[in-house]
Amino acid sequence: MASFWSPGILLVLLLAFLLKTLPLVILAKSNVYIVYMGDKIHDEPELVQESHHELLSDIVGSIEAAKESILYSYKHGFSGFAAVLTSSQAKLIADFPGVVGVVRNRILTSHTTRSWDFLHIKPQVVGGILSKGHSGAGSVIGVVDTGVWPESESFRDEGMPEVPSRWRGICQEGEGFNRSHCNRKIIGARWYMKGYEAEFGKLNVSDGVEFLSPRDAVGHGTHTSSTATGGLVENASFMGLAQGLARGGAPSAWLAVYKVCWATGDCAEADLLAAFDDAIFDGVDVLSVSIGSPPPLAAYVEDAIAIGSFHAVAKGISVICSAGNSGPYPQTVINTAPWIVTVAASTIDRAFPTMITLGNNQTIVGQALFTGKNADTFHPIVYGEHIVADNSYEDSARSCDSGSLNATLARGKVILCFESRSQRSNIVARRTVLDVKGVGLIFAQFPTKDVTLSLDIPSIQVDLAIGTYLLTYMEASRNPVVKFSFTKTVIGQQISPEIAFFSSRGPSSISPTVLKPDIAAPGVNILASWSPAASPDMTGKEILPVDFNIESGTSMSCPHISGIVALLKATHPTWSPAAIKSALITTGKKSHLSTASGTFAELFITTSPSWHLAQLL
Repeated sequence: MASFWSPGILLVLLLAFLLKTLPLVILAKSNVYIVYMGDKIHDEPELVQESHHELLSDIVGSIEAAKESILYSYKHGFSGFAAVLTSSQAKLIADFPGVVGVVRNRILTSHTTRSWDFLHIKPQVVGGILSKGHSGAGSVIGVVDTGVWPESESFRDEGMPEVPSRWRGICQEGEGFNRSHCNRKIIGARWYMKGYEAEFGKLNVSDGVEFLSPRDAVGHGTHTSSTATGGLVENASFMGLAQGLARGGAPSAWLAVYKVCWATGDCAEADLLAAFDDAIFDGVDVLSVSIGSPPPLAAYVEDAIAIGSFHAVAKGISVICSAGNSGPYPQTVINTAPWIVTVAASTIDRAFPTMITLGNNQTIVGQALFTGKNADTFHPIVYGEHIVADNSYEDSARSCDSGSLNATLARGKVILCFESRSQRSNIVARRTVLDVKGVGLIFAQFPTKDVTLSLDIPSIQVDLAIGTYLLTYMEASRNPVVKFSFTKTVIGQQISPEIAFFSSRGPSSISPTVLKPDIAAPGVNILASWSPAASPDMTGKEILPVDFNIESGTSMSCPHISGIVALLKATHPTWSPAAIKSALITTGKKSHLSTASGTFAELFITTSPSWHLAQLL
């Protein structure tokens, strides 16, 4: 029995004792339970799996019934299993010797041409981290997300070395994906949906595009993967915007794909733990995970990301996670286990100015991602509050809430709307304007640098001061009109970095004494590869598929740090995850990442502990 009480088991039991009085996550009804058993007792995966069957057979009556009940046996990086159980069976098995805890299967959600130059991660920096780390050659980055679009130019394997002999991963086939889609760049691909289907039933692919395979139908996984390790792509852009050389942080690193999230936006914890278990076995060096759920946070011994990352880090794998997009409010940061590198989102020095010309020849400037029609033509402009629908209220019409505008008075006009407490989304306002046949939207909001895509009508974001100036012009003019110019791309003219408005803040709601997030990286208006199957939102119209897209979120900042960690691993293969994390979070804004081995590169990565982020509110 001495081998059972391994250091890993003692640690998780200690964590369970310390955290048992903390509030638990409110969970949806489920008949899938995760039985967590800590470190493996045996080094042979088959023996670990057999022990799971034997343990569960005491509850369900036979080995055969146990095998039928179990969805996954976690047997490589740690011990445990996910199984379909009744609540009474789950309570019984929780009291068995060797079982650390039993928790219900939760459903989580998934949370570049300029950014790497902005970080000064570029080949021409002599002695910089990119050259010292040989562009990440020798490192394997595992991305746990929505899959990958293997035909993307970012994943070509020209110049890539052969798959390393230490690699034990597979190229799992499925719908629209076979072994030939793996190459010397994408060296592994797996997909997981047993936990998802046990919750929701068979995935209905008739309602939209999805692939029962590692192929990405959403775009999110392709975006994060190419940001971390995408190869060089010349003249990349989104419809002419943000044009330039697209590349990942570690363009010579190998990529391993673990698809756990689906087009519905759901990711089952049972599937996520299976991905962690396989990634540890496969031999990844870095795991990039842009997934999570909002507070209340589960105790670490009941959180699949915390459990999986704990065992990955114990095996020398750095785990990088997104901090969440629930800012700017404090105590909203997620993925806060101390052994995880938790990444907030910051801005870069690129803007997308869009000129608005008034009828009096005055001009004001907002931001947009617009390359469509209705440019350079004057249109009447009205204030949403002045065209309120009969069945709505002025407050709702002021922010262009759904159904709040009079269709007769709005038709053919540009609508000015102001953000409100209850309606902060220019996406909602744009759809409202489209519903009443408006031809454009100007949305006045708190200053923020992330820009929302709009392909059907001009949707210009301005701050409250410009919105108020525009309202003054409208009140002073008998026939107020405006026209828009096409969006341009400008770099180097806005102050950065600063923490993105949406980026979740600390302190951690479960461990307030652990400073989180650890670090911030570019996560605003990031251009990266995309799945052509996931066309950007264009209400009521069809558009051509795109190969690159601009996205914002901590999902985008997470793979930036994953790429840098891969460069550090390639430069210093003996460094532990803790050493790498220490080197990262002691790098201040526009300072040098220095160690005993010397200076790597000048970085614009902003360290962002909880107290620092809270002061930004």
